[in-house]
Amino acid sequence: MAQFIKLYEENPREDLVKEIVETIRDGGLVIYPTDTVYGIGCDLYNTKALQRLCAIKGIKANKLNLSFICYDLSDISLYAKQISNPVFKLMKKSLPGPYTFILDASSKVPKILNVKKPQVGIRVPDNNIPREIVKALGNPILTSSIRDEDEVIEYSTDPELIFDKFEKTVDVIIDGGYGGNVPSTVIDCTVEPFEVVRQGLGEVESL
Repeated sequence: MAQFIKLYEENPREDLVKEIVETIRDGGLVIYPTDTVYGIGCDLYNTKALQRLCAIKGIKANKLNLSFICYDLSDISLYAKQISNPVFKLMKKSLPGPYTFILDASSKVPKILNVKKPQVGIRVPDNNIPREIVKALGNPILTSSIRDEDEVIEYSTDPELIFDKFEKTVDVIIDGGYGGNVPSTVIDCTVEPFEVVRQGLGEVESL
C-alpha cells in the first residue's frame, strides 16, 4: 500500500522529501501536486519504474509523451539541444509557471524502454513540493498528469480520493492540498513561430 504523506508547499519538510527521493531512487512511483493538476512520476533513468508508469497509464512506451519536471532552467541544456535566445527568454520569463515547453531532445535524454524520443517537454512548476523533490534527487523526474475516467471531472483534485484510487498501484501519494483541474499550457518551441499545442492554465497573450 502506498504511503500517504502530507507536505506543505511553503516549506516542505526536508526529512519527508528525503524519504520520497529514496523511494524514487528505488524505482518507486510518486503522485504529487503541481501548480496545475496532480501528476504521477518516476526517475527517468529507472527502466522498471517506467514500465510500471506505462502500465498504469495503459499506453505503450512509444506513445508516452516525455515531460520532465526540472528544478529550474540550469539543467535544461543537458536535456534539450539548440535552445535559441528567443526560446530561452520565453522560458525564463514564464518559469516557474503553468507551462510545458516542447524542445528538441539532446543525446542525454535516455531511451524510454528502448524507444528514442526526438522531443522532450520541460516543466518547472510554480510549486515547491515537486521542485524540492527534483532538487534532492539530482535529476528531473518523468511526469504525466493524473487523469480521471469521469466524463465530467477530467482531473482528480482531492488527494484523499486520489489515494483511494491509486493506493495499490503507486508507492507514495503526496497530500499537498486540493489540486487544480486545468492542465499546463503546452508550447511547441521546435517550430517557428512557436505553436500553442494545448491551451491550459498559462496565459499565452502575456508571453
